[in-house]
Formats: sequence, structure tokens, C-alpha cells
Amino acid sequence: MAVTRSAAKTAAKPVRDGVTLPTFVWEGTDKRGKKMKGESQARSMNLVRAELRRQGITPDKVKPKPKPLFGGTGKPITSKDIALFARQIATMMKSGVPIVMSLEIIANGQKNQRMKKMIDELRLDIEGGSSIYEAMSKHPVQFDELFRNLVRAGETSGALETVLETIADYKENIETIKGKIKKAMFYPLAIIGVAILVCGVLMVYVVPIFKEQFASFGADLPAFTSLVFGFSDLLVKWWWALLLVGLAASTAFMFMFKRSLKLQHTVDRLLLKVPVLGQVLHNSSIARFSRTLAVTFKAGVPLVEAMESVAGATGNMVYTNAVHQMRDDVSVGFPLNVAMKQVGLFPNMVVQMTAIGEEAGALDTMLFKVAEFYEQEVNNSVDAITSLIEPFIMVIIGTMVGSIVIAMYLPIFKIAMTVMG
Repeated sequence: MAVTRSAAKTAAKPVRDGVTLPTFVWEGTDKRGKKMKGESQARSMNLVRAELRRQGITPDKVKPKPKPLFGGTGKPITSKDIALFARQIATMMKSGVPIVMSLEIIANGQKNQRMKKMIDELRLDIEGGSSIYEAMSKHPVQFDELFRNLVRAGETSGALETVLETIADYKENIETIKGKIKKAMFYPLAIIGVAILVCGVLMVYVVPIFKEQFASFGADLPAFTSLVFGFSDLLVKWWWALLLVGLAASTAFMFMFKRSLKLQHTVDRLLLKVPVLGQVLHNSSIARFSRTLAVTFKAGVPLVEAMESVAGATGNMVYTNAVHQMRDDVSVGFPLNVAMKQVGLFPNMVVQMTAIGEEAGALDTMLFKVAEFYEQEVNNSVDAITSLIEPFIMVIIGTMVGSIVIAMYLPIFKIAMTVMG
């Protein structure tokens, strides 16, 4: 029976070239005659053979690891992946595992090849003498300015393990909030999308059958029924054009949205005004602002510099611009609570708790309490929206489908009344 070894020790020290060493798969026999197999990273197959012999394994076959036909580059690295990475590295370093060894262990446990490659590059840079901050700065998409600034503050203060644990807590909390917001927005959109699909099927496949039947009667149709038949004809003949127009419009909007700060600001401002959902977005932005500023301030980042990092973490361009304005006010000497009051976005409770925190020298503690309060508000609001929106959605679906059914039965009622008259 063959014994599988996940990986032998690397056959040679990795060179600092920013590129992961090639991976080789091998099969061999140990001193007891048991078949073994595994994979190793090394500069060449000869070095893999030499390392296996040093470990008491007689190599029978060594070859480069084949690349998969599909998905070889791996999935894109998501914010959830970074949150999990932060927790893993924080746990290992707090347990006393050196940073390089921690990165090697985490990389070997990755299924996503892109994530593994990035972690290997971090390890190689740190082995070559770079600081963790410098290594992460080469990956600004995955490690945003806030993450990097916190790491730099932790390295400078000598409390990197504590800061990494704080980052992990922060990332997990932010991901929870983002998940709640996505749930609040996605659920009704998904249901309405299904309703539109069902109505489309009815208009394309069912309504034309009724139209043929009514045409044989030779009677005048009610105006509402004629309108539905006209829309059905439009869908049957031009569904492909409507689909292309819809896809083109969506693509164009997303393209412009990603590149236009003005459009992003307009969309975010309008979303904040949507009944019920707007309040959830307000609470979410306040929670993210408070927790992010608390984390950075607690890590020892100066307030003005911290607010530069905080601005991009609010999740809404209206709040991002407001935080930039607050940063400018604080930089010229205004207290933070005064700057918050001037932008007109933060509730009085938040302003007052910030003022108390500044007076008592416990700003981070007060901001953490604000964050916890508004995170709970978001949780409660999303749960309430989910329960309240279900009957509202049922009304929308009933109206859409019911209108089609009524349009089909109106001619029947008209014919019946004519016969009875």
C-alpha cells in the first residue's frame, strides 16, 4: 500500500527572485520497503532526488507537476481570503511560530493557486530582508493602505502579533457587515428577477397561444389585452435585441461606474436616500468608520494619517468625501467631534461619544462602542427587512402575474356578456 507524503522538505533554499520554485511530483520507496509519493519544490529534479535520498527514500520517479487544463491560475483573491489569511498569520505568530515559517505553512495549505503564489512571494521577500510592510506593499490590491499601515505600526512598536490579531478581528467584523448589506440588497433583487423571468416565459410561450384563439373569434379585444399582446409580440420578435441592449447598458454602466468618482458619488448618495435600505447603509458606513478608526488609532497610527486610511473603508463615496473633509479640518487643529459635526452625516450620539472619548483620552474605546452599537443596528435592520420585504415582494409578483392572467380573461368575459346580452 502506497503512503502519501504531502510534501518533502524543499530541496534547496529558495532564491529571492519573487517567483515560486517549480514543483515536482515523486514516487519512491523508504527503508522499510513501503511505497511513498508526494511533491516538493526545488530548482531541479536532481535536487529533489538528493533531498529524498537524504531522508531515506529511494526515488523511483520524479517529474514536474503537470498543470491543470482548467483553473490553473486559481480563483481571484477575495476580501474573505485576506480576512482568513489575517486570522491564520495572527494565530501562528501569537503561538510563537516565526513569520517565514508561518507563511510557508499557510501557503502549503492553500487550494487557490493565486493565493498560494502571493503568500510565497511574501515569504521570499521577507527571507530576502524586506519588512512585512514592504513585502505587502508589492500587493496593494490585496493589502489595502489600511492593512499595510497597521502592519507598519505593529512592526514599529514591536507589537506585531497584537496588531495582526486586531487586524484579523477587524477584517472578520467588516466582512460580516458587508455580508449583511449584500443579503439585504440581493434577496429582493433575486426574487424580483425570478418574477421577471416567469413573466417573460408567460409572454413568449403562453400569451401567443391565447392570441391565436382570440383571433379566430373575430371580436374586438379590450385595450388592456391588446396592450399585453403587443408587448408579447415585441418580446417574441425582438427578444435578442432587448437582451443585447440590456447587456450593453449594464456593461457600459459598470464600466463608467468603476472609472467615474462623480458617478459613484451620485449612486451612493441616491442609495442613502432609499427608504429603509438607506438607513441600513448609513448605519453600516458609521460602523465601518468607527471600527476602522478605532483599530488604526489603537495601533498607534497618528489621527490624521489614520483618517486617510479610514476614508476608503466606509464603503460609500458620500462618507469617503466627508472623512476627507474631516481629515483636513483635524489637520488644521479642529477636534474630531467638531469636524464630524460639520459634515452633517453623523448622529448626535456618535458626535457626543467621540467628544467624551477625546476628553477622556480613550477615543479608541469609545469608537469601538459606537461600532458595536451600529453593527448591531445593521444586524437588526437586515433581519427586519428580510421579514418585512417578503409580503411586499409577493404583492409585486402577484401584480405582475395577475395582470397577465386578467388580460387573458377579459376577452372571455366580454364574449360571455355579449352572448348573454
